[in-house]
Amino acid sequence: MNHTLWQSVLGEIELQVSDGNFSTWFKNTELISHKDGRVTIGVANIFAIRQFEVRFDDMIRETLQHNGIDASHITYVVRKDNNKKRIISRETTGQLDQSAANKQQRAVDLIAPSHNSSTKSSTTNLNTRYTFQNFIVGSSNDLAYTACQAVAAHPGVKYNPLFIYGGVGLGKTHLLQAVGNEIVKNNPETRVVYLSSETFVKEFLDSIRFKKTGFSDKYRNVDVLIVDDMQFIAGKEKTQEEFFHTFNVLHQANKQIIIGSDKPPHSIPTLTERLRSRFEWGMAIDIQMPDFETRCAIVETKANFSGVTLERETVEYLAQNIKTNVRELEGALNQLLAYAEMRGVAPDVTTAEGLLGNVRRTRPQHLTAKQIIDKTARHFQLDSKEICSAKRSKHIVVPRQIAMYLLRSELHLSFPQIANELGRKDHTTAIHSVEKIEKSIKLDYLIREQVADIRDKLYA
Repeated sequence: MNHTLWQSVLGEIELQVSDGNFSTWFKNTELISHKDGRVTIGVANIFAIRQFEVRFDDMIRETLQHNGIDASHITYVVRKDNNKKRIISRETTGQLDQSAANKQQRAVDLIAPSHNSSTKSSTTNLNTRYTFQNFIVGSSNDLAYTACQAVAAHPGVKYNPLFIYGGVGLGKTHLLQAVGNEIVKNNPETRVVYLSSETFVKEFLDSIRFKKTGFSDKYRNVDVLIVDDMQFIAGKEKTQEEFFHTFNVLHQANKQIIIGSDKPPHSIPTLTERLRSRFEWGMAIDIQMPDFETRCAIVETKANFSGVTLERETVEYLAQNIKTNVRELEGALNQLLAYAEMRGVAPDVTTAEGLLGNVRRTRPQHLTAKQIIDKTARHFQLDSKEICSAKRSKHIVVPRQIAMYLLRSELHLSFPQIANELGRKDHTTAIHSVEKIEKSIKLDYLIREQVADIRDKLYA
């Protein structure tokens, strides 16, 4: 019951704070108990307690009240992996030692601006911190980045609509808002509006429920419309119809439409065919998981932005062990910098290992080539012997190529070693297979999903 309630609370909070703040402070929280107005919330660490007291307490109280909980007292405690809560806790009515509070607050301010700070434009809904200048470009997102720059330079002329899709935490929102901010910077008179599809749905339903007028004109009289998380419009027929007409009005007037989603148009369930076809009129580009070099660049850039220069060993430790997405990588860096600032220690690899050891996602110590081959075979419902055989049927060749790619990317085996593991005498086959999958990951959504699923199983 507590879990369901808290997920509802977090869902509302996620719409009110930045992605970075949500990932850093809210993601690893839980509602431990609530009774007679006394609420206990588990947070990630001791300096998070101060963050919740100073920054988010009022918002949490209001959101809890929206969900039927009248919280007169909220106590924040540090949770542990074994779910036994440490004694470190404090009610929000308590007082901190002032010097300790100031030190903790400096750590908080270093890396996490307030959710109500003036970084969001009231007219465009754009967060001004999202720019092209602080977006890290790598092989995983260079095509999307280039297309967004082209749109920003000539809105309504090239790539209309522009559809950016990819997994959670890979930088879609940053890139979408960077386009809007660049357009406004180049021409302040341009009417740019950014919103999520959930906001569009809510406003549309409110206009019907409360008989409000002017909803259609609100989004049909703009020069650039940016809609994020389009996957949430699936299944909402009336809303899809309204957006369809909005799309047509804007497109016919050569106004720019930019859409973000976690899936390509053809993979969004219950999306009407006429809306899907319009999403595919322009250009649909995906953002992939960042490679190791890009993750290193992200860590270095974000640290430098906070005025900290990390040793290369620390940068590589974070990049190697946080592979899931950019948001979690930034969250791990935020925790390290804040902890180092609060404790007066260096943010080196030793501190990172001690602080982040419970959240890192590392390669299993004894991951072997056989495990990769076996899990790849199991994913495709094959026998491992078939992958290692000389059979050239397509339903075996592709899994074999994926296995070779994973042996290269996860174990860093040489091509002769890869060929040997799969019973091949000529290592040129391994070279061809790895290159083919690398190319397919960029162009083929299905291959990319299959590789990601197998990789998840390796690290589960």
